[in-house]
Amino acid sequence: MSESNFRNRRILVVDDEQRMARFIRLNLEHDGFIVEETYSGMGAIDRLRDVMPDLVLLDVMLPDIDGFEVLNILREFSQVPVIMLTARGEEDDRVKGLELGADDYITKPFSPRELVVRVKAVLRRTEAGGQTPHDVIEVDERLKIDFDKREVWVEGKLVKLRPTEYRLLYHLVQNAGWVQTYDQLLAKVWGYEYRDETHYVRLYINYLRQKLEKTPSEPIYILTERGVGYRFVDYRRLKKE
Repeated sequence: MSESNFRNRRILVVDDEQRMARFIRLNLEHDGFIVEETYSGMGAIDRLRDVMPDLVLLDVMLPDIDGFEVLNILREFSQVPVIMLTARGEEDDRVKGLELGADDYITKPFSPRELVVRVKAVLRRTEAGGQTPHDVIEVDERLKIDFDKREVWVEGKLVKLRPTEYRLLYHLVQNAGWVQTYDQLLAKVWGYEYRDETHYVRLYINYLRQKLEKTPSEPIYILTERGVGYRFVDYRRLKKE
């Protein structure tokens, strides 16, 4: 996706600090984004239905309900990309947001450049992928993947994947049988800006295993190459044997 394609993308900023919201709006507008602001959790939920943004920047600390609760409600009716904004750097808070369906987080204070880079990276990975026709992949009798329709079936039931989970699975399956290092997966799925965020890979691999594997603690599809990365089972070779 070219940088010009990001122009006129609509961003909803949810932050009770109006000076921070204005700082964010000015920097995003400078890069061609259309920015809407709201300053409370319930206000965000109301505006989300009206504005239909391409991405939400959601502060954790809000005056009525916190950002985690807003995200939880949001995920009941929308898969819009969400970046959490937090002044707290504890890993538990970051993981909680990701577990609830956030696509990324930014810890305050942050620079205008980091803000814009993160927003573009999330939009890029959310909107990319699945554009090239593929055959339906039958890994075995349990697992079937249709990249054309963006559908994953486990034991005959459709499994819902979030955009980042889908993109991670796509790159693993496209390289089935080959080890993908942490750096490779971070670059392909999240972008080169995330090369130091190895915990993202571990977290989302765990999400995929919970949804795809019969016994997540003893995976047969997504295999760990300790200290290196992950490998999707070479299903093509298995069928020949």
